[in-house]
Amino acid sequence: MKKNMQELLSKNEEKISKNSDSILNITEEEIASTIKELGTKKTERIIVDEIKEKLNTEYIGKEIYCFQEVDSTNTVSKFLAEFGTDEGTVIIAETQTKGKGSRGKKWESPVGGIWLSIVLRPDISPSKASLITLAAGVGVANVLRDLGVDARIKWPNDVLINNKKVSGILTEANAKFSTVDYVIVGIGIDSNLNIDTLPSKIQPGTTSLKEELKEDIDESQIIANFLVEFEKIYNKFKKEEFDDILYDWRKMSQTIGSYVEIQQPLGKKLKGYAVGINRKGALILEKDNGNLIKVISGECIIKEDK
Repeated sequence: MKKNMQELLSKNEEKISKNSDSILNITEEEIASTIKELGTKKTERIIVDEIKEKLNTEYIGKEIYCFQEVDSTNTVSKFLAEFGTDEGTVIIAETQTKGKGSRGKKWESPVGGIWLSIVLRPDISPSKASLITLAAGVGVANVLRDLGVDARIKWPNDVLINNKKVSGILTEANAKFSTVDYVIVGIGIDSNLNIDTLPSKIQPGTTSLKEELKEDIDESQIIANFLVEFEKIYNKFKKEEFDDILYDWRKMSQTIGSYVEIQQPLGKKLKGYAVGINRKGALILEKDNGNLIKVISGECIIKEDK
């Protein structure tokens, strides 16, 4: 991870001041400090001051660092979290060169999208960290619905409009023994994205807010609205008010009631009707033979028929 951060600084060597003779010789603490400094520089499309003007939160987004380009906002967030960055710190990038999706897949992150990560420090057991993904999904869907679109949530980490993906969530937890040191929740929203710029194989299943609403999207407003909404939901999570979060998730679910295929590691596939999720966020699947099973993870594909 240090190498990635050195590369980030190297690309911006002329924009930052360094106390060391070579960027390769500075310590990780110095790198973290310099990255924060770099993250306060003005970027071209997403203006942090505009976000903060619209932001009404207690701690989510009190620190915001925005970059023109990073490999992954989750990677930057994890590096900064290791050096005591406060809970609620937000990392934003206008583009990502190595954006990450679920199961290690590449997440296409060109200009025209919202790519951000939030540093969280919940006092929870590692087994509950996956519920943060569901909470973030509820937050994204609520914000998009306020725009007038019928946003739906697909288990475990996607938000859809008209059965096309408009947002994805990647949650990564750093656990030590029975406690969680920090959690990084990464959010990608296709806001003003031109679908034609994406690889042809994913274009049919992808949409953007601009495509759905037929107008340019105020990304600063969307980011501010999401951070406000997420703080409300995350506060419920910290109080262990899971039933409220799961109620909203089920209400907006595209998965429950659908016939699905779950692709798991080593080529394993599970098929059946998604009949619900439990309080730990596992999908309850009714297989073709009528048996009920719990599915903890995997890529969910909604099928039109068997």
